[in-house]
Amino acid sequence: MKEVLERAHHRVLEARDGREGLTLYQQNKVDLVLMDILMPGTDGLEATLQLTREYLDAKVIAMTGAQGDRNFLDVAKLFGARRVFEKPFDLDKLIQAINEELAK
Repeated sequence: MKEVLERAHHRVLEARDGREGLTLYQQNKVDLVLMDILMPGTDGLEATLQLTREYLDAKVIAMTGAQGDRNFLDVAKLFGARRVFEKPFDLDKLIQAINEELAK
């Protein structure tokens, strides 16, 4: 996914888990976060909640590969994710969503 986003002219930072993602957000000028829900350690739901509570203008797009469990995505929206995607998803639709969020 990183290569696809870079080809679409986006700078990409990667984190291994939610805690590292929060640190990257705090240390860098980040315009948008793509958050995987299921990660080791601090999961994407907890990281999304922490991020959107601390940074009210944080733009988070959440995604999960937990097939058939839409509850994760519903909770992500409650926790502040602006959009949600269930894997597998259409990369063109994701890039469109990213561009729309960045334009706001």
